[in-house]
Amino acid sequence: MTPGPPDSETPASAAEAAALAHRFGLTRVDLVPTFRDYLRQLWTRRSFIAELAVANAYSRNQNNYLGQLWATLNPLMLAGSYFLIFGLLLKTSRGVDNFIAFLTIGIFIFSFIAASVTAGAKSMTSNQNLIRAIRFPRAALPISVALSEILTLLPALGVLLVVLPFTGEPVRADWLLLPPAVVLLFAFCAGAGMLAARLVSASRDMLNLIPVSVRLLRYVSGVFFSITAYAGHGWISLVLQYQPVSVYLNLVRSLMLAEDKQDPLLWLFAVVWAAVFLIVGSLTFWRAEHRYGRD
Repeated sequence: MTPGPPDSETPASAAEAAALAHRFGLTRVDLVPTFRDYLRQLWTRRSFIAELAVANAYSRNQNNYLGQLWATLNPLMLAGSYFLIFGLLLKTSRGVDNFIAFLTIGIFIFSFIAASVTAGAKSMTSNQNLIRAIRFPRAALPISVALSEILTLLPALGVLLVVLPFTGEPVRADWLLLPPAVVLLFAFCAGAGMLAARLVSASRDMLNLIPVSVRLLRYVSGVFFSITAYAGHGWISLVLQYQPVSVYLNLVRSLMLAEDKQDPLLWLFAVVWAAVFLIVGSLTFWRAEHRYGRD
C-alpha cells in the first residue's frame, strides 16, 4: 500500500514536504514555468481559449434584437459617417479611385486592431475573479480576446466581399490570400494584446494612455486617406507606410482592391511585425506570470 500523507498533527520537514509535493505532481504557486513549458501549457488549453473566445464573441450583442449583425453594422455605419466627413466635406479621397471601398476596408481592419489591443489591455484587470479561482496560463486571456475579435471580423469581411462588386471592384483571385493575411493579423494583435495587458497589469494608469495611442494611430495609419498621396515618397512616408497598423491595412487593401498592386514588402513586413510582436509579447507576458491576480 502506498503510504499516505503525513499525519496532519505532525508537521513535515521542508525536505519531506518537497518530496511529497513532487510525488503528487504539485508545484509552488509562485513558480514560473520555463517558456517552453508555458507554450506547451497554452497549447494544451487551446480548447479553453477557443471556448472563451466564442463565449465572448457571442455575448457581446446577444441582448440586442439584431444580435451578431451589429458586428457588421457598426463598422459599416462608422464607414458611412467617415465618408460624409472625410470623403465629401474634407475630400481626403485624393489618390484613391474607389474611396468608398478603400475607406470601408480601412475602418473594418482598424476597428479590429483597436478592439483587440484595447480589450486585450483590460483582459487581466477585468478577469481577476477567474484568475484567482482557476489555475491556467494567463496568456490565454489576451489571446482569447484577439481570437474573439477575429470571430467578429470574419463575417464582416464576408459581407464586404459581397458588397465590393457593387462599388465597381471585380472579383479577384487575390481574395484567396485573405486567410493567411488574417492569420498574420491575428498573430500581431495577440502579441500586441499581451504587451498591453502586461503594461496595464504593472500600472493601471496605462489604461488611460492606450485609448490615446489608438486614436493617434487612427490618424497616422491611412485609415481614411492615402499616405503616399499626402506624405509623398520620402522617409516620413516610408515610416508611416510600414509601421505595423498601416502594413496590415494596406495588405488587406492590396488583396481586395484592383487599384492596389501586390507589394512583396507588405507581406515581408506583415510576417516580421507578427513574429516580433508575438515573440516579444509572449516573453514579456510570461516573465510576470506569477504576478497576475496579486498586483
